[in-house]
Amino acid sequence: MQFWQPTSPLGGLPRIKAGRSRRSSSWDRTGGNRDFAVVPPGETHVLADIEGSGIIEHIWLTTRCYSEKYLRKLVIEMYWDGEDNPSVRSPLGDFFGVGHATCTHYVSLPLSMVFGPRRGPKGPFAAAMNSYFPMPFGSHAKIVLRNESDMPVENFFYYVDYELTKEPIPDDMGRFHAYYRQEKPCEKVVHPAGAENPPPWELPGVNLTGDDNYVILDATGTGHYVGCVLSIDNFDASNQQFTWPGEGDDMIFIDGEKWPPSLHGTGTEDYFNAAWGFPSGAYAGPYHGVSLASSPQEHFGLWSLYRFHIEDPVRFAESIRVTIEHGHANDQGNDFSSVAYWYQLHPHAPHADLPPVEERLPRRWPEHGLWDE
Repeated sequence: MQFWQPTSPLGGLPRIKAGRSRRSSSWDRTGGNRDFAVVPPGETHVLADIEGSGIIEHIWLTTRCYSEKYLRKLVIEMYWDGEDNPSVRSPLGDFFGVGHATCTHYVSLPLSMVFGPRRGPKGPFAAAMNSYFPMPFGSHAKIVLRNESDMPVENFFYYVDYELTKEPIPDDMGRFHAYYRQEKPCEKVVHPAGAENPPPWELPGVNLTGDDNYVILDATGTGHYVGCVLSIDNFDASNQQFTWPGEGDDMIFIDGEKWPPSLHGTGTEDYFNAAWGFPSGAYAGPYHGVSLASSPQEHFGLWSLYRFHIEDPVRFAESIRVTIEHGHANDQGNDFSSVAYWYQLHPHAPHADLPPVEERLPRRWPEHGLWDE
């Protein structure tokens, strides 16, 4: 009989395992203190190029770039086991949990940003960014940063901490994936007019297909979905019958199923584990939170929301389509963008290129605590 079975994230720490701890970082090979890389415009920098079998356990990085909105112009990609099409492809800031090309201070279990107004380079937004998502690989791992801005990344500091294993990783070990999507703006579905200022449960319109929903993830293969970051710019609030975007239901279709989906939710704020709007504004929990809340009124401004399925991964054998309504029955035409995170067995379906830089830049942008309208 096994003496003890760990049941918490810390439970495995006492167990001594065979392995070699390694790090790829930007330390100054001359012995000086220039512990950073410079990435010119249009060029790519390799953070890690690892041969062997193992698992990436932690990524830390920070940047300095004076190109406006640069966190949507820098792209992080990750390749496992010699693949040509990356398993991870996302703008840098969105991958680490905050959209709209900005930084905030928040700490969740798998991702965090450490940020404050009194430190860091003057001019650009700059944060320390961390990922603790485990990222296994069987023979090779490569992580790169692409600079698609018009100015150099003048300081790029990073750690990639990983473990090499003596034994091959198990066949059932999925590879980590993350992919950015956007719809700017979402196409509004116009429903018959209802009562003036109705309560949310009396809004007009129905959605019995999910066809017009915003798509967070559309993947084929075998694996499990472990969460997302969803960013909303509710710029169209004055043209909407109900100005709060949080009435959109989440709908997750598994293995090609038709309506109704296996997982059907009750509202955007409900999927992100809040209720009655987001009454606390920004907050950071281990599995869910609001990493960016630009306005104390829940129906205006810019938002980034995260929900991680750490204890409740959504499993699929053939395919998964993670969607959410943009407003009740898709009655709102705002800007949505997202990063989905999941694990699956290889191969994965090819990820398309990201939209061109100009198309993925935010419509509005926070600057020094003020918000452009």
